[in-house]
Amino acid sequence: MHIIDDSEAWMDERVLNGMRVLQAIIDSGSFVRAGEALEMSQSGVSRAIARLEARLNIRLFDRTTRQVALTDEGRRFYAQVNPLLAGLEEAVASAAQGAVVVRGKLRVNIDPLLARLLLGPKLGSFLKQHPELDLDLMARDQLGDLVADGFDLAIRLGQPPASSLIARKLLDTRVLTVATPGYLRRHGVPKKPADLESPEHVCIHFRNPLTGRPFDWEFHRGGKVTIVHPRGPITLNDGGTMESVLLSGYGMAQVIDLAVEPLLRSGALVPVLTAWPDERFPLYALYPSRHHPPAKTQAFLAFVQSLLP
Repeated sequence: MHIIDDSEAWMDERVLNGMRVLQAIIDSGSFVRAGEALEMSQSGVSRAIARLEARLNIRLFDRTTRQVALTDEGRRFYAQVNPLLAGLEEAVASAAQGAVVVRGKLRVNIDPLLARLLLGPKLGSFLKQHPELDLDLMARDQLGDLVADGFDLAIRLGQPPASSLIARKLLDTRVLTVATPGYLRRHGVPKKPADLESPEHVCIHFRNPLTGRPFDWEFHRGGKVTIVHPRGPITLNDGGTMESVLLSGYGMAQVIDLAVEPLLRSGALVPVLTAWPDERFPLYALYPSRHHPPAKTQAFLAFVQSLLP
């Protein structure tokens, strides 16, 4: 008896349809009732079983005018495939439910600054809303290969590199030049960007994770961009360290509004050169496919957006 040969692509649509019809006949006890349950004609039911029998090279049923009964070969075959059919139905139901229910593992690649300042204080409440979600949040400086590294989603600051990923802009945050009140009392308040190149000022540089070089100091106003090259003996690549050095009163820095908004509100940091207000830095969500992102991805994106100003 030839039932399944692993070397053949036997699980085609007709075989699956025949197995579905086989199960309906066994459940209902007749070809007629199986046809009614599946909304098929009796001849359609008979053809589906005949194709399955031909494909398997066995006879599945003994049929008389009074009853339908599985043959010994049919009984052995059904005993083999019934658990597979049940598993397939469960998998289909689970996949369909996963499109609308927030559950399963979600791996997110995120900028460390955002993880610490924006998400960290609110993650607990988000996870309480979605108790079936298992969140794996990876804070790292660079995006890397989202697909190869197994991430479902990335939340990154800065213009994303060209790739096949779907990029969705969430926000444009202002770029500000800031210092502590104490620093400004000691060194004076700069009146124009070129003042930062004076030896009177100390500027803290921040390294661009994409290029490995410090970000340029840019000032935007009315479509015009002014770039200056201030002195500064220190270059950092961590937002937390930048904040600590700034608050010590050591120097000035260019930062994003999103990162320092509470410190501006409290007066711990003061913006300068506010006559050049137009520079912006983007925040993006990146994910592999635009087709039907699962509910867990959509829920996390909605959560991030709810935290943005």
